[in-house]
Amino acid sequence: MPLSEHEQRMLEQMERALYAEDPKFASALEGSGLRTYTRRRVYQAVAGFLVGIALLMAGMVAKQVWLSVVGFLVMLGCAVLAVTGWRKAPKPGEQPAAGAPHPRRQGRQKRSVMDRIEQRWQRRRDEQGH
Repeated sequence: MPLSEHEQRMLEQMERALYAEDPKFASALEGSGLRTYTRRRVYQAVAGFLVGIALLMAGMVAKQVWLSVVGFLVMLGCAVLAVTGWRKAPKPGEQPAAGAPHPRRQGRQKRSVMDRIEQRWQRRRDEQGH
């Protein structure tokens, strides 16, 4: 059950006050949240990138083109994961966006283009009084 806007504001105020009063304790508490998850994901992606480089080099040494291609694809995939994980990570002391789902529970929550167009159409009809 999501928090109301008032409850969300109160929670954010309490979190800011906690961070202002005791930043060491607040940073210890936030270590188990989204920031740690995204940091871990970036570290895993960097490790995978290094494995991809190793596969690419091994394929070149063994003259196995398929192994080099697999290494390149691993590098490419891990680079994408690292960049997207780095962009999503909140800054220290910053809270994730309001209503942001837990990273492991994230599904496809973005609305499709057709849903947005339909909602705009409904809003226009309601505004015009039809």
